[in-house]
Amino acid sequence: MSLKASTNFLVIFTLVLPCLIYSSHTKCDFKAIFNFGDSNSDTGGFWAAFPAESGPFGVTYFKKPAGRASDGRLTIDFLAQALGLPFLSPYLQSIGSNYKHGANYATLASTVLLPNTSLFVTGISPFSLGIQLNQMKQFKTKVNEVHQQGTKLPPPNIFGKSLYTFYIGQNDFTSNLAAIGIGGVKQYLPQVVSQIAGTIKELYNLGGRTFMVLNLAPVGCYPAFLVELPHNSSDLDEFGCLVSYNNAVVDYNNMLKETLRQTRESLPDASVIYVDIHTVLLELFQHPTSHGLKYGTKACCGYGGGDYNFDPKVYCGNTKEINGSKVTATACNDPYNYVSWDGIHTTEAANKLITFAILNGSYSDPPFPFQEHCDLQPIG
Repeated sequence: MSLKASTNFLVIFTLVLPCLIYSSHTKCDFKAIFNFGDSNSDTGGFWAAFPAESGPFGVTYFKKPAGRASDGRLTIDFLAQALGLPFLSPYLQSIGSNYKHGANYATLASTVLLPNTSLFVTGISPFSLGIQLNQMKQFKTKVNEVHQQGTKLPPPNIFGKSLYTFYIGQNDFTSNLAAIGIGGVKQYLPQVVSQIAGTIKELYNLGGRTFMVLNLAPVGCYPAFLVELPHNSSDLDEFGCLVSYNNAVVDYNNMLKETLRQTRESLPDASVIYVDIHTVLLELFQHPTSHGLKYGTKACCGYGGGDYNFDPKVYCGNTKEINGSKVTATACNDPYNYVSWDGIHTTEAANKLITFAILNGSYSDPPFPFQEHCDLQPIG
């Protein structure tokens, strides 16, 4: 990012919070949120399906593990709060869920494309975007069949009054980088954006009219990938991020943006919004101190210290034996100073800044200032 571009960003970004108008009322065009995604927006779906979560996840806000790959609230949590809605219940969570204001289909390690042994490495969730769409279709069918007063389901007319959010695609991009490289990954990325566009069209047929798609983050700045992906010092920019990988992300995001533009034209009475969180996160990684943070490409929760504090052998919260000694990947005492929580996911502090940018509408194409649609609620 050039000095001029960075300066322009700082002006816009520092004005995001004052520009937002908060209200004590709860009037909002959106009565529910239906979210599709991976660990960046999973509020407990994966751990409901495969219970095994442990601390220190959730330590900042929930004070205990809460199904989120962060120290606290995710961007989707902050967005729901700002719209005056409760946190989204995971579709896969049978106990304690309330779906009156939407459902969250996201699960950790999910992909857009259906996983198969020839395309993806192990460790990928079976709940791909196609599966999440089928879950949404089943949800709508059940709402139409069994809705009654007093149930924890929304009214059947909710689907046209909802916001449909997508925060998915990172695992399609990163799961095979080490094995087949950037060139190999690029070959199937057009299928990824096509699947997202196709999913929007199917949700449109279910009654959806407002769709918000978050683009891919600058994974070349993530501590985990800086440690694990092959590179040499010449591939690092002045901020310590991987140039070739981030350039590939930009290519993907441009493809996604153009595909969504075409989708928007084919659905003239729908809002199809492309959200550039890539620019927001890149700025946070490159200039953390300009936004009240201290550490960009260093993980809060990890092992090894150094520039990245990430060791793939000892993931956040785990204890392993290395060279005859037991070591534990522990959390820092000040996650509010970090962009990266565990080397792969962002902290609550970073998620809050991302949400401010989304609510302001400046990073959306077309611009979508939420305060024109809802009386925004504080997200402190």
